Amino acid sequence: MNVVLIEDEELAVFRLTELLSEVAPQVKVVQTIPSVEASVAYLKTNPDLDLIFMDIELADGQSFEIFEQTPVTAPVIFTTSYDEYAIKAFKVNSIDYLLKPIKKNELSASLEKYEQLHLRSQAQPIQVVAIDALVEQLRQQTRTAEYRRRFLVRHLSQWIPIEVSEIAYFQYEERVTLLRTLTGQKFSLDYKLDELEGMLDPALFFRANRQFIISVHSVQQIHAYFHHKLKLALKPAPADEVIVSRERATDFRIWMGK
Repeated sequence: MNVVLIEDEELAVFRLTELLSEVAPQVKVVQTIPSVEASVAYLKTNPDLDLIFMDIELADGQSFEIFEQTPVTAPVIFTTSYDEYAIKAFKVNSIDYLLKPIKKNELSASLEKYEQLHLRSQAQPIQVVAIDALVEQLRQQTRTAEYRRRFLVRHLSQWIPIEVSEIAYFQYEERVTLLRTLTGQKFSLDYKLDELEGMLDPALFFRANRQFIISVHSVQQIHAYFHHKLKLALKPAPADEVIVSRERATDFRIWMGK
């Protein structure tokens, strides 16, 4: 099976290629392409592909633009950092998506879905029938996606607005979620970390582990740790160590490098 990766992050390409070799050794990555312009040029001269993995945000624009400039007849699996609510439209017309960081079991399920669709529709990939409508849906979804800009926190007898840009990290400690500002202030919140993940811009915040969601502005140093894990030095420094697991280490480096 010949596949093309349309992705502009080198570490993301490396991780997806590595995962593909583990879950589907029969897959051959024949080309990696970092931009809309290069993708259009390649697809015009190489229409007979088995499968395309396509990131939404590329070096020179959104991958939706590819469909406007050239026919895409191969099945597409989108990869994206958008939250699940914003990309429900990917599930229609048998186009699949993988939410970054990509997990091995989800990649395997997407490839299995592709195999089933391929057997049922040799003449024309199912998703091509309504690709124009789907692209417009995705444009609308991503235009209107909004993340929290501030949190209202309680301090003594007052309520204080804290801008997202002031937040260093969120920490779950002794069954309480704490918001820590870059200046060292602490406030409790009535949200769980799982809930906060969907409220925060993934370009600015990263779920380091079960205890911490960290801001990109809080990371001071990154240290290699045992068994390919990473140890983070944050500002202000929390009482507990902040360790990124081996499984999330590559995704963390991609996030920090954006």
